[in-house]
Amino acid sequence: MGQHVSRTDFEHSYTDEPHASRRKEILKLHPEVKTLFGPDPWLAVWVLLLVAFQITSLFVVQRLGWPETIFLSYCVGGTLNHSLMLAIHEIAHNLAFGYKYPLANKLLGMFANLPIIFPTSVTFKSYHLEHHRYQGVPGMDMDIPTELEAKLFCTTLGKVVWMILQPLFYALRPVLLRPKMISAMEVANSIVQMCFSFAIFYYFGGRTLFYLGAGSLMAMGLHPVAGHFISEHYLFIKGQETYSYYGPLNLLSFNVGYHNEHHDFPFVAGSRLPKVRAMAPEFYDTLPNHSSWVKVIYDFIMDPSIGPYARIVRDKYICRDSNLDVSRAQTVQKLSGDTPNEHGKQQ
Repeated sequence: MGQHVSRTDFEHSYTDEPHASRRKEILKLHPEVKTLFGPDPWLAVWVLLLVAFQITSLFVVQRLGWPETIFLSYCVGGTLNHSLMLAIHEIAHNLAFGYKYPLANKLLGMFANLPIIFPTSVTFKSYHLEHHRYQGVPGMDMDIPTELEAKLFCTTLGKVVWMILQPLFYALRPVLLRPKMISAMEVANSIVQMCFSFAIFYYFGGRTLFYLGAGSLMAMGLHPVAGHFISEHYLFIKGQETYSYYGPLNLLSFNVGYHNEHHDFPFVAGSRLPKVRAMAPEFYDTLPNHSSWVKVIYDFIMDPSIGPYARIVRDKYICRDSNLDVSRAQTVQKLSGDTPNEHGKQQ
């Protein structure tokens, strides 16, 4: 089973998350960062190209045997589907068409969802915005592992299994901990996805459906690009809550590795996040960061001081609603649809 994780509890914090205060400081010293606010017009183009490539690749996959299919599903199909998942992450912040066109953003998210097979784009937005608003708050931030996960997967081998099962936990946590009413758009997302999956099965066969679906699951588990799940918020250094990654896999992930920059400025498109760092180097160059997602995964599994408990948690009642600088009375849904003004507040 390997070494037992030394942590027996989460790291409890009694201060607010760091991103809102850092955003204010940066905008005060570097008001030019405001020029980076807004959507990326190329995001929709990249989504179109990725979806087209995945569908076109099925003409090749349907002629392959199972060994080749599984190999390519892990190395190619899964990697590109994970890239589409991170495009959906961008779209969830209205960074494709802007806050004025929420329906267009949702429809693009559903389109990006097609090769992933599992309908997640609409549901993801609701929970992900709460991750920003209530970072580290148990029961609100669905990115935090449950106590059960932390207690069960507390050895070297256990952490390997936990990594492989990441897609299962990300799917179950919202359902079990924070269920919500199913919206009409979620129903539409599921119907569109089922129709697409049936068409793939009918025209290309079951092996191609496996290629896409299994690739999505494998690329969320023990896979290099899935290293961002661990690198973003797990405590590799005591007290450091969020980490950026500045390695080459950002090219495949819409710069999600620039995670401190993203949480500081969630209304800046991923393509411009490197410019945020360049404009305010004194804030980011001194922060601990990662250079390899593969090393992050290795260290997470092999280091007994790191495990599912290696997260900062905070009580929701002591957290100011300052992550997006709005009053507690405003809903997360409204936050997601409004635009930031020059101070990072929502109009």
